[in-house]
Amino acid sequence: MSMWKTGAIAAALLPLAMAQAFAEDARTTTNDPAAKYQSAGSPLANVEMYQDINPKAPPMTKAEFDKARQIYFERCAGCHGVLRKGATGKPLTTDKTLAAGTDYLKVFIKYGSPAGMPNWGTSGELSDDEVDLMARYVQQTPPQPPEFGLKDMKATWKVIIPPEQRPKKKMNSYNIDNIFSTTLRDTGEVALIDGDTKKIINIVKTGYAVHISRVSASGRYLFVIGRDAKINMIDLWMEKPDNVAEIRTGLEARSVETSKFKGYEDKLAIAGSYWPPQYVIMNGDTLEPLKIMATRGMTVDDQEYHPEPRVASIVASHYKPEFVVNVKETGKTLMVNYTDINAITTKEIPVAKFLHDGGLDSSKRYFMVAANQSNKIGAIDLKDGKLAGLIDVGKIPHPGRGANFIHPKYGPVWSTGHLGDDTIALIGTDPVKHKQYAWKMVESIKGPGGGALFIKSHPKSTHLYSDTPLNPDPALSQSVAVFDINNLAAGYKTLPIAQWAGLKDDGAKRVVQPEYNKAGDEVWFSVWSAKNKESAIVVVDDKTLALKAVIKDPRIITPTGHFNLHNTQHDVY
Repeated sequence: MSMWKTGAIAAALLPLAMAQAFAEDARTTTNDPAAKYQSAGSPLANVEMYQDINPKAPPMTKAEFDKARQIYFERCAGCHGVLRKGATGKPLTTDKTLAAGTDYLKVFIKYGSPAGMPNWGTSGELSDDEVDLMARYVQQTPPQPPEFGLKDMKATWKVIIPPEQRPKKKMNSYNIDNIFSTTLRDTGEVALIDGDTKKIINIVKTGYAVHISRVSASGRYLFVIGRDAKINMIDLWMEKPDNVAEIRTGLEARSVETSKFKGYEDKLAIAGSYWPPQYVIMNGDTLEPLKIMATRGMTVDDQEYHPEPRVASIVASHYKPEFVVNVKETGKTLMVNYTDINAITTKEIPVAKFLHDGGLDSSKRYFMVAANQSNKIGAIDLKDGKLAGLIDVGKIPHPGRGANFIHPKYGPVWSTGHLGDDTIALIGTDPVKHKQYAWKMVESIKGPGGGALFIKSHPKSTHLYSDTPLNPDPALSQSVAVFDINNLAAGYKTLPIAQWAGLKDDGAKRVVQPEYNKAGDEVWFSVWSAKNKESAIVVVDDKTLALKAVIKDPRIITPTGHFNLHNTQHDVY
C-alpha cells in the first residue's frame, strides 16, 4: 500500500477516532437527569409524515424511515426540535449531518456527549442496529408534521353537555375547593380525589399524559390538557364531575389557562401548542376555537428566524385582560390582550431562550419564568408590562410553579429547584420594602441532588418541600427533602415517601410534586411507578412531618402531577 493511500485512510479515520475518544469521556454523563427529561416521548411519533428522498443521504426503506421517525419523536425531538433545527440540543440539519457521515454519527448516538446527549447505545436503550438506523435517519431531509388549523380543531370539538343543559347550581356535596386533580399519565385520565375523605370521586377520560390542570376564575370548571393537545373541560357542579366539552388544538401541547381579569371571568380559554407552534383562544364555556395565533419568529439574542418556537406555559394576568404566553425557543413572553378577539394585540417582552414553566410571586404582580437552558429566571411585571429582572440561578431551573414564602432576612422570596444541580435558588420579589434584594438570587441552598421537578410551600406553612424524581439514585428519587423556612441553614430532613407508601412490588416508586390541601396543613405526593406496577398517593401532616394517609386504588396508575383546585384557582404556592 502506498504511503499516500495510508495517509488518506488515516485522514479519513481521524474524525471517527476523535469522536470515539471524545465519546469515551462522555460515559460519566449517562444518567444526566436533564437529558432524560428533555428526551421524553412526543405524541408526534405516531403521526404519518412524508418521506422526502434525499439522493445524498444513505438509502432507507419506507419501513426503516418510519421506524426511525418514531424513535426520533419518542426520544430526540424534545432536544433537537421537530424540524431538527435545534432547541435545547444542537441542530441536526442535513448540512451538518451529511458532512459528519454515518460512522461519526453512530459514535455520538451510541456513547452520548458531555454536553448532555444521552448514551443511547451503551445504556441499552437502542441496539446497534437502531443506532445505525438513527445515524442514517438524521441525514435524511427532516419530515414535517402536518399543520393543525381551525378546520382540524373543529373536527375534534365536542360539546358533550351544552351550557344551557348544565346544572344551574352545585348538584353534589363535595368540598370542591379541596378536590385534587391527579394526572394518571399512561392511561390518559385524571383522578378527581376528595381531599377531605381521600376517596376517588371520578376517573375522567382525557388526553394522553395530562401535563397540567387549571381551574376557571369562578372555580366551577376544571381544564386539563394532554401532551397530545387534547383539552377536557370538566364541570365540577355535576352530581359526579365529568367532561362537558373537549377539543384537540394541535398535535402536541403543554399549556391551558382561562381568563381571570375582572369582567372576563370564565369567558375565554387559551391553549398553547408544541406543534404546530401556535396558541388558540376559545370560548370559555364550550371550547369553541375562536382565534389562532402563530409563534414563529425571531429569537431574542441573535434575532434569527426560528420555525418552531413551542408554547411552554401560559398564565392569566390579574392586572389586565391579558394572557401571558411564554415561548420556548424564541425566548419571548407575549402579553396577549384578549379584549377584542378579532383584533388581538400582543406585546413582546424579550427574556432569554428556552422559556419553560413558572408561577406568580406572592403579590401576583410578577410572573417568574424559568429560561431553563439559559440558567436564568425572568421576572415579568404584569402591571407595567415589562421585564423587571433577569436573574442567574443554578443549572437548568425547573420550578413547576415555584414556591413563595417570607424569608426572615430577605422578605418575600420565590424559589426554584434545578434539574442539573443540587441547589435551590431563592429570589427576592419585593421591590418596595426590600428593594435591595429584589430580582436577585439572595441565597442558594443545598438540596439533596439534581433531577428536581417541583418545589412547594404555602402561606400557612413553615416548610419548603423539594422532590428529586429524576435523580438516578433511588434513595433520592423515592424521597423528598423538607426545609424549615425559618432556619434554612439547618439543612433539610428527608421523608421516605415511597417507603411510607408500602407498595408491594419493585416499581420505580418515584416521588413527584408536593401539593398542599386548601387548609395548608397536609402535603400530598404521587408515588409514581410503571403502568404495570402499583402506585399510590401519600399524604403527610405538614405540622409534624408524619405520615397521615396512603391512598391506594387499582385505578391509580402512573400518578404524576396533582393540583388542589383551590390553590390552583387562586395561584397559591
